[in-house]
Amino acid sequence: MLRPDDARDGDRWTAVEEAVELLHEERYHDALYALREVLKADPQNAYAFHHLGIALFETGQMEPARDAYRAALRLAPAHLGARVALSHVLRMLGDLRSAIGEAEEALRRAPTDGDALHAAGLAHAARGDKQAATRYLEAFLRSNPEFEAATEVRGVLEMLGASEGPLEVG
Repeated sequence: MLRPDDARDGDRWTAVEEAVELLHEERYHDALYALREVLKADPQNAYAFHHLGIALFETGQMEPARDAYRAALRLAPAHLGARVALSHVLRMLGDLRSAIGEAEEALRRAPTDGDALHAAGLAHAARGDKQAATRYLEAFLRSNPEFEAATEVRGVLEMLGASEGPLEVG
């Protein structure tokens, strides 16, 4: 039997299902509209804020994406996906200290999570901390990531061995 909070959580997930499907179909602007409607009806829906962050990111709106991920985390601090995504967006915006902080918080909550290791490694690489970046990125590779992500990380590790200073990591 569901507790009342579990039922509310289920309702909140159900409310974003259509928008999530739109994201899978790469219909980002349609998803933005749908998610904003969900949030008008329930401004406490962390799933909607997380997926809004995804849609905003995919449409190149980095600052609003950052704000959406932060809103998701205010409502659901344990939401690992939102925390990792926030780390990536903060890195892309040049806020490397905060990007590292979010990635390391994700790792405190899930020490072996591949996505969190990836975020931490890229944030440290961007900051120029080759030792920490290498440690996190090698741990990421041990997590058996998808081929494309593993290939990208191997390239970053190669650059870390050959470059001086911080890396530009997308």
